[in-house]
Amino acid sequence: MTGERRFVLHDHRRPRPHFDLRLEEGGVLRSWAVPRGLPEDSGHDRLAIAVDDHGLDHVDFTDEHKSIADDGTWEEHDRTERRLLFSLHGRDGVRRYALIHTGGDQWLLHLTREQPREDR
Repeated sequence: MTGERRFVLHDHRRPRPHFDLRLEEGGVLRSWAVPRGLPEDSGHDRLAIAVDDHGLDHVDFTDEHKSIADDGTWEEHDRTERRLLFSLHGRDGVRRYALIHTGGDQWLLHLTREQPREDR
């Protein structure tokens, strides 16, 4: 697993139901609150609000208010100042997303049209 970076998608039920997307990078989990969860198709972007980084111990953290909706590894494909293109290698396969910075702490989480081919 050397060189692989982990991700976790927390289903967080407090203070209001939302999801937390956390990507391991630089010894921390960079984090975004995603009120409606990951987009299921490329036509429906989701608001993602950058929140404070979390320690790596949060990659498997659960409690009575927070469970793990998905986890695995992630890979970066491209990055600019305003966009991060990446794939999540989760429990149900690989999905490619873009986080697009729209200003301040606000981002759009976009499921790309071109998705990795599944080897069967």
